[in-house]
Amino acid sequence: MLSILKEAAVGSFLSVKQIAFIVIPLMVFMEILKDAGILDKVANLFSPVVKIYGMKKESGFPLVIGIIIGLSYGAGVIFRSARDDKLPKKDLYLITYFLVCAHAVFEDTAIFMAIGASGILLLVTRLIAAAFFTYLASRLIKSETLIKSDTGGNMLD
Repeated sequence: MLSILKEAAVGSFLSVKQIAFIVIPLMVFMEILKDAGILDKVANLFSPVVKIYGMKKESGFPLVIGIIIGLSYGAGVIFRSARDDKLPKKDLYLITYFLVCAHAVFEDTAIFMAIGASGILLLVTRLIAAAFFTYLASRLIKSETLIKSDTGGNMLD
């Protein structure tokens, strides 16, 4: 029993250490990009995409980070963007909906390609599913918010 607890503690520590070695440099890199104005350019580049969902243009950067590096490693960047850019709850929900279907698309696609799956089919299917369900969610949240605002409530609080 003691050996199991020791193995669990060591394994947990090593996992946290590995995540810290990835997330901390990412956060530093993000600050450098932000200071250099590159984050604004990325947000502007993806503003047409996030406008489809009724999101602020600043939502583009955390969405791209989640798509590329995934939720585990991208969470720090997403949280930081949410706080710094004061993203509305609706935008955070929609980012989450999109990333449920399409997070770490390059890493996951590469893994599945290694066992014989079609990378293009997998990538396109995930992105289309994510776009479709996020679009539906964006319309439902908008409709529900309008309905609730008539009665004085707010769906997002």
